[in-house]
Amino acid sequence: MIVIIDYKIGNMLAIKNIIANIGHEALISNNIKDISLASKLILSGVGAYDNGINNLKKLNLFELIEKKVLIDKTPILGICLGMQLMANNSEEGEQTGFGWIDATVKQFEKESCTTSIPVMGWNYIENIKPNTLIFQEKQRYYFAHSYYFPKETKESIAIANVGIDYCAAFQKENIFGVQFHPEKSHNYGKNLFRKFCEM
Repeated sequence: MIVIIDYKIGNMLAIKNIIANIGHEALISNNIKDISLASKLILSGVGAYDNGINNLKKLNLFELIEKKVLIDKTPILGICLGMQLMANNSEEGEQTGFGWIDATVKQFEKESCTTSIPVMGWNYIENIKPNTLIFQEKQRYYFAHSYYFPKETKESIAIANVGIDYCAAFQKENIFGVQFHPEKSHNYGKNLFRKFCEM
């Protein structure tokens, strides 16, 4: 069972619908039993870093998700804020993240970017490392964010550029993160979800 974790942030229904469109079933839930039984997890989200961590803790999900991911080795896909919560911390807030990826999420500096902040719209990503999730060639995805993982993130598998290169996706064993929104990225997004659901 694929569970989209409902921690009151982001458009989870769009993810559920695109997964149904490719022939799989997902459940939107913050029920501890559902998450405990999940074969795969999706942690999406749009919003503030501290709010995301606080919501997970209020729902008693933070430690459960850690157990599922680190001990049970359940595959998890973080999307946008969900990806960023996997870092040690973020310049956006003061809360400590899951710390699965040894990095600090950075804020874009307007002087360094060739686009407005927040970064919004379509952009190409470039595969920089073999991986089991997506990339065989340059692909185009929809982005909406003001913070990012540095290019130097050790687990980075793909980069994007907005005047500076940054990590657009990472993979560490059963942990996957994408900064873009595959649920808004048409066929490329469908292919990504298909690979995650079928791995």
